[in-house]
Amino acid sequence: MPGKKIYFAVVLCILLVVGFLTTSFVSFYVARQSLEQQISESTLPLTSDNIYSEIQRDLLQPIFISSLMAQDTFVRDWTLGGENDPEQIIRYLSEIQMRYDTVTAYFISDKTRNYYHPTGMIKQVSRDDPADFWYFQARDNQKPYEINVDHDTADRSRLAVFVNYQVRDYDGNVIGITGVGLSVNSVTRLIETYQKRYGRTIYFVDQEGRITLHGSGFGTSETLHDRDGIRIHATQILTSPGSSITYEDHGETYFVNSRLVPEFGWLLLVEQKEHIGDQQIETTFLINIAISLLITAIVGIAAYLTIRNYQNRLEELASRDKLTGACNRQVFDLVFEGVAKSCKRRAEPLGIVCIDLDEFKEVNDTFGHPGGDATLKEVATTIRHHSRESDTLCRWGGDEFVLLLPGLNRQEAMTKAREIADAIREHPIRFGRDNILVTVSAGITEYRDGEEFETLITRVDNALYTAKNTGRDHISVA
Repeated sequence: MPGKKIYFAVVLCILLVVGFLTTSFVSFYVARQSLEQQISESTLPLTSDNIYSEIQRDLLQPIFISSLMAQDTFVRDWTLGGENDPEQIIRYLSEIQMRYDTVTAYFISDKTRNYYHPTGMIKQVSRDDPADFWYFQARDNQKPYEINVDHDTADRSRLAVFVNYQVRDYDGNVIGITGVGLSVNSVTRLIETYQKRYGRTIYFVDQEGRITLHGSGFGTSETLHDRDGIRIHATQILTSPGSSITYEDHGETYFVNSRLVPEFGWLLLVEQKEHIGDQQIETTFLINIAISLLITAIVGIAAYLTIRNYQNRLEELASRDKLTGACNRQVFDLVFEGVAKSCKRRAEPLGIVCIDLDEFKEVNDTFGHPGGDATLKEVATTIRHHSRESDTLCRWGGDEFVLLLPGLNRQEAMTKAREIADAIREHPIRFGRDNILVTVSAGITEYRDGEEFETLITRVDNALYTAKNTGRDHISVA
C-alpha cells in the first residue's frame, strides 16, 4: 500500500510537470516566434494574456463565493422557511466574510426586502431609494449575477466591487440577492502589483468606455475618449472582445492589448511604451518553470500526505472500536486467522480468553451511560496494560471482550486472566467524585488445530457462561 501511495504521488507530479512545462514552453516559443516575425513590441499580447489570467483568477473569487452562497441550501431553506431567526443568516454572512476575507457579505430577501449584513439587518430596500436601484436591477436581470462598483450600503464612505447573485428557490423563482464585496483599494493594489511586475499600464473599462479601475500613473481620464491618442481607436476596442492597436502620443509609441473579461463585462487594457526584449521573456519563462516545479513538489507531497492520512484514518475507523480502541468484531476473524497460522507455523499453543464485566447493567443504571463508557474504556486499558504486544484485544460486543494469547496454553491463559481480573478488581474506576468497583468473569480455552472459528468461540462462550453462573469474579476453563 505505501508503494501505491508513492506511485500515485509520482504520477501526479509527472502530470503536473508535463502540464506546466508544456504550457511554459509553448508560451515561450510562441513569444520567440512572434518576435522573429513581427516587431519586438508584439510580445505585448502574450504578456497581456498572462496578466489577464492572473487578474481574472484573483477577481473571479468573489463571483465564485457569491455563486456558492446563492446555491447554498441553507440560504434558500432559511428564506423559504419564513426568515424566522435572523441571527442564523447574520452568523452565516459573518462566517463568509471572515473565511474569505471580503469587505462585506449580504443577503436581501425579495419577500421582506430586509437587507441582512454581518452586523445585523441594516435596512429594507425600496424602489423609492436611488441607492437601492442596484437591487431591483440585479433581481430582474436575465443573467444570474451582475457586477458593479458602488458605495457599500453599510458604510457609504467605502467603495467596493460588488457581485450581486440571484438566489432562486427550487422552482427557479428569484427569492433574493446575495453576494460579497471586494475592496476597490485591494483591487487597485492588485493592479499596482502587476504594473510593477510587468512594467505596463493596466486598467479596466466597461462596455460604454467608462474607466472603472486603474492603478497609479494613469492620469485623470474618465473614459477612453478622454485619453489622447487612443480616443480614435475607442470604438474598435469597445466593439471587439479582444484587439491589439498601436497609437502615438507626444512622440511616444504605445502598444495596447484589450481583452474582454466576460464574467465582469469589462475590458482589460494593457498598455506598453517601448518593447520588452528577449531577456525579460526568458526570465519570465525561468520563473514560471521554477514556480511550476515548486508547486509540483508541494502538490506531490501534499497528495502523498493526504492519501496516507486518510488511509490511516479509514483503516483505524474500520478496524478499531471507537470507545475502547480495541479491535472490532468485523476484523477479528481476519486477525484470528493470521495469529492461528503463525502459531501453527511455530508449533505454539494459542489461548483465548473471553472477559465479561459483572453486573454491568447496574453500573449503567447507577452512573448512566457516561459512567458505563468510562468503565469500558478503563477496563480495556487495564487489559492492554497486562497484555503483551503480541496479544490482540477485541471488543466482542457490549461489555464483553475477547483476548487472543499466542504462545500461551490453557493454564498459562488462566494465569493471565486471573492477573487481569485481579488488577481490575483492585483498581476502582474514578468517575467524577465516585469510585466504580468492577469485577469481571472470564471463560478460557485453547485453540485446537484445524478447528473452525465459530466452534472455538462457542466453546469459550460456554466457559464464560459457566463462570457467570458460578458468581461474580470467577474464571472457568473449557
